[in-house]
Amino acid sequence: MICSADFEDAIRAHGMEPPYQMATGIMHRFPGVDKHLNNRAGWCVLFEDREGGCFGDWSTGLRETWRSDKARVLTKTELSRFAKRVRKARLAAGEIKRERESKAAIVASILYGSAPEAPSEFPYLVAKQVQRHTARLVGDRLALPIQDFSGNLTSLQFISRIGDKRMLTGGRKKGCFIPIDGQPGDHGIVIVCEGWATGATLAEEYPTSSVIAAIDAGNLKSVATGAAIKWPNAELVVAGDDDRSTSVNIGREKASEAAKLAGAKLVFPQWPEGAPLELSDFNDLALYQRSAA
Repeated sequence: MICSADFEDAIRAHGMEPPYQMATGIMHRFPGVDKHLNNRAGWCVLFEDREGGCFGDWSTGLRETWRSDKARVLTKTELSRFAKRVRKARLAAGEIKRERESKAAIVASILYGSAPEAPSEFPYLVAKQVQRHTARLVGDRLALPIQDFSGNLTSLQFISRIGDKRMLTGGRKKGCFIPIDGQPGDHGIVIVCEGWATGATLAEEYPTSSVIAAIDAGNLKSVATGAAIKWPNAELVVAGDDDRSTSVNIGREKASEAAKLAGAKLVFPQWPEGAPLELSDFNDLALYQRSAA
Protein backbone atom coordinates (compact mmCIF):
# COMPACT_ATOMS: atom_id res chain seq x y z
CA MET A 1 0.00 0.00 0.00
CA ILE A 2 1.26 3.44 -0.89
CA CYS A 3 2.15 5.52 2.15
CA SER A 4 0.78 9.05 2.40
CA ALA A 5 4.27 10.33 3.36
CA ASP A 6 4.99 11.37 -0.24
CA PHE A 7 1.69 13.28 -0.37
CA GLU A 8 2.57 15.02 2.88
CA ASP A 9 6.02 15.87 1.51
CA ALA A 10 4.41 17.40 -1.58
CA ILE A 11 2.34 19.66 0.67
CA ARG A 12 5.41 20.60 2.72
CA ALA A 13 7.26 21.49 -0.49
CA HIS A 14 4.75 24.33 -0.88
CA GLY A 15 5.41 25.72 2.59
CA MET A 16 2.58 24.10 4.56
CA GLU A 17 2.50 21.50 7.31
CA PRO A 18 -0.13 18.80 6.54
CA PRO A 19 -2.41 17.34 9.22
CA TYR A 20 -1.20 14.47 11.40
CA GLN A 21 -2.57 10.98 10.59
CA MET A 22 -4.42 11.85 7.41
CA ALA A 23 -7.53 9.78 6.71
CA THR A 24 -8.35 9.11 3.06
CA GLY A 25 -11.35 10.47 1.18
CA ILE A 26 -11.85 13.33 3.65
CA MET A 27 -11.28 17.06 3.29
CA HIS A 28 -8.62 18.12 5.79
CA ARG A 29 -7.93 21.70 6.83
CA PHE A 30 -4.69 23.14 8.21
CA PRO A 31 -2.71 26.41 8.29
CA GLY A 32 -1.90 28.08 4.99
CA VAL A 33 1.56 29.29 4.00
CA ASP A 34 3.14 31.38 6.78
CA LYS A 35 -0.12 31.39 8.74
CA HIS A 36 -0.66 30.95 12.49
CA LEU A 37 -1.59 27.57 13.94
CA ASN A 38 -5.31 28.36 14.14
CA ASN A 39 -5.50 29.23 10.46
CA ARG A 40 -7.42 26.86 8.17
CA ALA A 41 -6.66 28.21 4.71
CA GLY A 42 -4.81 25.05 3.71
CA TRP A 43 -6.79 22.03 2.51
CA CYS A 44 -6.13 18.59 1.09
CA VAL A 45 -7.80 15.34 0.07
CA LEU A 46 -5.91 12.05 -0.20
CA PHE A 47 -7.88 9.70 -2.45
CA GLU A 48 -9.09 6.38 -1.06
CA ASP A 49 -6.56 4.30 -3.01
CA ARG A 50 -3.75 6.60 -1.78
CA GLU A 51 -2.45 6.83 -5.32
CA GLY A 52 -3.45 10.43 -5.78
CA GLY A 53 -4.82 13.53 -4.15
CA CYS A 54 -5.04 17.29 -4.36
CA PHE A 55 -4.36 20.19 -2.06
CA GLY A 56 -4.30 23.97 -1.95
CA ASP A 57 -4.15 27.18 0.04
CA TRP A 58 -7.08 29.57 -0.10
CA SER A 59 -4.95 32.45 1.18
CA THR A 60 -2.59 32.28 -1.81
CA GLY A 61 -4.77 30.66 -4.47
CA LEU A 62 -2.54 27.58 -4.62
CA ARG A 63 -4.14 24.47 -6.19
CA GLU A 64 -2.08 21.34 -6.82
CA THR A 65 -2.64 17.71 -7.77
CA TRP A 66 -0.45 14.79 -6.70
CA ARG A 67 0.09 11.25 -7.96
CA SER A 68 2.15 8.59 -6.26
CA ASP A 69 3.61 7.47 -9.59
CA LYS A 70 3.91 10.49 -11.86
CA ALA A 71 6.29 8.65 -14.14
CA ARG A 72 3.61 6.19 -15.25
CA VAL A 73 1.50 7.31 -18.19
CA LEU A 74 -2.20 6.93 -17.37
CA THR A 75 -4.62 5.30 -19.75
CA LYS A 76 -7.54 7.37 -20.99
CA THR A 77 -9.83 5.61 -18.50
CA GLU A 78 -7.43 6.20 -15.61
CA LEU A 79 -6.89 9.81 -16.62
CA SER A 80 -10.65 10.43 -16.78
CA ARG A 81 -11.19 8.82 -13.37
CA PHE A 82 -8.37 10.86 -11.81
CA ALA A 83 -9.70 14.10 -13.33
CA LYS A 84 -13.18 13.39 -11.92
CA ARG A 85 -11.72 12.84 -8.45
CA VAL A 86 -9.78 16.09 -8.62
CA ARG A 87 -12.81 18.00 -9.88
CA LYS A 88 -15.00 16.60 -7.10
CA ALA A 89 -12.44 17.50 -4.43
CA ARG A 90 -11.97 21.01 -5.78
CA LEU A 91 -15.72 21.60 -5.98
CA ALA A 92 -16.05 20.50 -2.36
CA ALA A 93 -13.17 22.79 -1.37
CA GLY A 94 -14.78 25.66 -3.28
CA GLU A 95 -18.10 25.20 -1.48
CA ILE A 96 -16.36 25.19 1.89
CA LYS A 97 -14.41 28.31 0.93
CA ARG A 98 -17.53 30.20 -0.18
CA GLU A 99 -19.40 29.23 2.99
CA ARG A 100 -16.40 30.28 5.06
CA GLU A 101 -16.20 33.65 3.30
CA SER A 102 -19.94 34.24 3.65
CA LYS A 103 -19.82 33.65 7.40
CA ALA A 104 -16.76 35.88 7.74
CA ALA A 105 -18.52 38.70 5.86
CA ILE A 106 -21.42 38.54 8.31
CA VAL A 107 -19.05 38.62 11.27
CA ALA A 108 -17.15 41.54 9.71
CA SER A 109 -20.38 43.48 9.23
CA ILE A 110 -21.46 42.92 12.83
CA LEU A 111 -18.08 43.78 14.34
CA TYR A 112 -17.36 46.81 12.18
CA GLY A 113 -20.92 48.09 12.23
CA SER A 114 -21.06 48.18 16.03
CA ALA A 115 -17.50 49.41 16.61
CA PRO A 116 -16.69 52.99 17.64
CA GLU A 117 -14.25 55.16 15.74
CA ALA A 118 -10.64 54.50 16.64
CA PRO A 119 -9.28 57.06 19.11
CA SER A 120 -6.74 59.46 17.61
CA GLU A 121 -4.34 58.62 20.44
CA PHE A 122 -4.25 54.91 19.55
CA PRO A 123 -0.52 53.99 19.73
CA TYR A 124 -0.27 52.66 16.16
CA LEU A 125 -1.83 55.83 14.75
CA VAL A 126 0.53 57.95 16.83
CA ALA A 127 3.56 55.89 15.74
CA LYS A 128 2.60 56.14 12.07
CA GLN A 129 1.49 59.79 12.46
CA VAL A 130 -1.71 59.27 10.49
CA GLN A 131 -5.38 59.99 11.09
CA ARG A 132 -7.89 57.23 11.82
CA HIS A 133 -9.74 57.49 8.48
CA THR A 134 -11.92 54.34 8.22
CA ALA A 135 -10.32 52.63 11.24
CA ARG A 136 -12.56 51.60 14.11
CA LEU A 137 -11.82 49.97 17.45
CA VAL A 138 -12.68 46.32 18.14
CA GLY A 139 -11.41 45.28 21.54
CA ASP A 140 -7.89 46.64 21.81
CA ARG A 141 -7.17 46.58 18.06
CA LEU A 142 -7.84 48.77 15.08
CA ALA A 143 -10.38 47.22 12.71
CA LEU A 144 -10.01 48.15 9.05
CA PRO A 145 -12.79 47.39 6.54
CA ILE A 146 -11.99 45.20 3.55
CA GLN A 147 -14.40 45.40 0.62
CA ASP A 148 -14.79 44.23 -2.96
CA PHE A 149 -15.39 46.38 -6.02
CA SER A 150 -19.15 46.05 -5.60
CA GLY A 151 -18.87 47.78 -2.23
CA ASN A 152 -19.53 44.64 -0.18
CA LEU A 153 -17.71 44.29 3.13
CA THR A 154 -15.82 40.99 2.90
CA SER A 155 -13.46 40.95 5.86
CA LEU A 156 -11.48 42.98 8.40
CA GLN A 157 -7.83 43.55 9.09
CA PHE A 158 -6.89 43.99 12.73
CA ILE A 159 -3.83 45.97 13.87
CA SER A 160 -2.60 45.89 17.45
CA ARG A 161 -1.19 48.78 19.45
CA ILE A 162 2.34 47.82 18.39
CA GLY A 163 1.49 47.10 14.76
CA ASP A 164 0.94 43.33 14.72
CA LYS A 165 -1.53 42.51 11.94
CA ARG A 166 -3.97 39.69 11.40
CA MET A 167 -6.93 39.03 9.16
CA LEU A 168 -10.44 37.99 10.15
CA THR A 169 -10.57 34.22 9.92
CA GLY A 170 -12.14 33.05 6.67
CA GLY A 171 -12.54 36.50 5.18
CA ARG A 172 -12.09 37.08 1.45
CA LYS A 173 -9.00 39.13 0.62
CA LYS A 174 -8.03 38.39 -2.99
CA GLY A 175 -9.11 41.24 -5.23
CA CYS A 176 -10.44 43.17 -2.24
CA PHE A 177 -9.04 46.30 -0.62
CA ILE A 178 -9.21 48.72 2.31
CA PRO A 179 -10.77 52.07 1.34
CA ILE A 180 -8.92 54.86 3.09
CA ASP A 181 -11.59 57.55 2.94
CA GLY A 182 -15.19 57.63 1.77
CA GLN A 183 -16.28 55.86 -1.37
CA PRO A 184 -13.38 54.97 -3.69
CA GLY A 185 -13.52 56.41 -7.18
CA ASP A 186 -15.10 59.72 -6.13
CA HIS A 187 -12.02 61.49 -7.48
CA GLY A 188 -10.34 61.51 -10.87
CA ILE A 189 -7.19 59.92 -9.48
CA VAL A 190 -7.12 56.48 -7.82
CA ILE A 191 -3.97 55.46 -5.95
CA VAL A 192 -3.40 51.78 -5.15
CA CYS A 193 -0.81 50.90 -2.50
CA GLU A 194 0.04 47.96 -0.22
CA GLY A 195 -0.57 48.72 3.45
CA TRP A 196 -3.16 50.82 5.24
CA ALA A 197 -0.70 53.18 6.97
CA THR A 198 0.90 53.86 3.59
CA GLY A 199 -2.55 54.54 2.18
CA ALA A 200 -3.41 56.89 5.04
CA THR A 201 -0.19 58.82 4.43
CA LEU A 202 -0.94 59.14 0.70
CA ALA A 203 -4.57 60.13 1.32
CA GLU A 204 -3.47 62.92 3.63
CA GLU A 205 -0.83 64.13 1.19
CA TYR A 206 -3.13 63.92 -1.85
CA PRO A 207 -6.65 64.69 -0.54
CA THR A 208 -8.10 65.05 -4.06
CA SER A 209 -7.30 61.40 -4.83
CA SER A 210 -9.05 58.18 -3.88
CA VAL A 211 -6.63 55.83 -2.12
CA ILE A 212 -7.15 52.10 -1.64
CA ALA A 213 -4.82 49.67 0.12
CA ALA A 214 -4.38 46.18 -1.35
CA ILE A 215 -3.24 44.85 2.07
CA ASP A 216 -0.10 43.17 0.76
CA ALA A 217 2.14 42.92 -2.29
CA GLY A 218 0.59 39.65 -3.45
CA ASN A 219 -2.82 41.31 -3.76
CA LEU A 220 -1.65 44.38 -5.69
CA LYS A 221 -2.15 42.89 -9.14
CA SER A 222 -5.76 41.84 -8.65
CA VAL A 223 -6.68 45.12 -6.94
CA ALA A 224 -4.98 47.31 -9.54
CA THR A 225 -6.55 45.46 -12.47
CA GLY A 226 -9.91 45.50 -10.67
CA ALA A 227 -9.61 49.27 -10.20
CA ALA A 228 -8.82 49.73 -13.89
CA ILE A 229 -12.02 47.91 -14.80
CA LYS A 230 -14.15 49.61 -12.13
CA TRP A 231 -12.98 53.16 -12.87
CA PRO A 232 -11.85 53.18 -16.53
CA ASN A 233 -11.87 56.99 -16.74
CA ALA A 234 -9.76 57.56 -13.63
CA GLU A 235 -6.03 58.19 -13.64
CA LEU A 236 -4.73 55.05 -11.95
CA VAL A 237 -1.49 55.13 -9.96
CA VAL A 238 0.28 52.21 -8.26
CA ALA A 239 2.34 53.49 -5.33
CA GLY A 240 4.69 50.61 -4.61
CA ASP A 241 6.83 49.66 -1.65
CA ASP A 242 10.58 49.60 -2.17
CA ASP A 243 11.99 46.67 -0.18
CA ARG A 244 15.60 47.79 -0.57
CA SER A 245 16.98 45.82 2.35
CA THR A 246 16.03 42.41 0.92
CA SER A 247 17.86 40.36 -1.70
CA VAL A 248 14.65 40.18 -3.74
CA ASN A 249 12.75 43.47 -3.87
CA ILE A 250 9.24 42.03 -3.74
CA GLY A 251 7.64 45.44 -3.34
CA ARG A 252 9.11 46.74 -6.57
CA GLU A 253 8.49 43.51 -8.47
CA LYS A 254 4.82 43.22 -7.51
CA ALA A 255 4.08 46.91 -7.96
CA SER A 256 5.74 46.97 -11.39
CA GLU A 257 3.78 43.91 -12.49
CA ALA A 258 0.50 45.36 -11.19
CA ALA A 259 1.02 48.72 -12.89
CA LYS A 260 1.90 47.11 -16.21
CA LEU A 261 -1.15 44.84 -16.23
CA ALA A 262 -3.50 47.63 -15.11
CA GLY A 263 -2.07 50.25 -17.46
CA ALA A 264 -1.33 52.44 -14.44
CA LYS A 265 1.36 54.95 -13.61
CA LEU A 266 4.02 53.59 -11.25
CA VAL A 267 5.67 55.51 -8.42
CA PHE A 268 8.03 54.61 -5.59
CA PRO A 269 9.37 56.57 -2.62
CA GLN A 270 12.24 58.86 -3.58
CA TRP A 271 14.80 58.34 -0.83
CA PRO A 272 17.00 61.19 0.37
CA GLU A 273 20.70 60.43 0.50
CA GLY A 274 21.50 58.52 3.68
CA ALA A 275 17.98 57.21 4.30
CA PRO A 276 18.24 53.85 6.15
CA LEU A 277 17.74 50.80 3.93
CA GLU A 278 15.05 49.36 6.20
CA LEU A 279 12.70 52.16 5.17
CA SER A 280 10.49 50.86 2.38
CA ASP A 281 7.16 52.66 1.92
CA PHE A 282 5.64 56.13 1.66
CA ASN A 283 4.79 56.20 5.36
CA ASP A 284 8.42 55.41 6.20
CA LEU A 285 9.49 58.24 3.90
CA ALA A 286 7.08 60.73 5.50
CA LEU A 287 8.22 59.83 9.01
CA TYR A 288 11.88 60.11 8.03
CA GLN A 289 11.37 63.50 6.41
CA ARG A 290 9.49 64.82 9.44
CA SER A 291 12.20 63.63 11.81
CA ALA A 292 14.86 65.28 9.68
CA ALA A 293 13.02 68.60 9.40
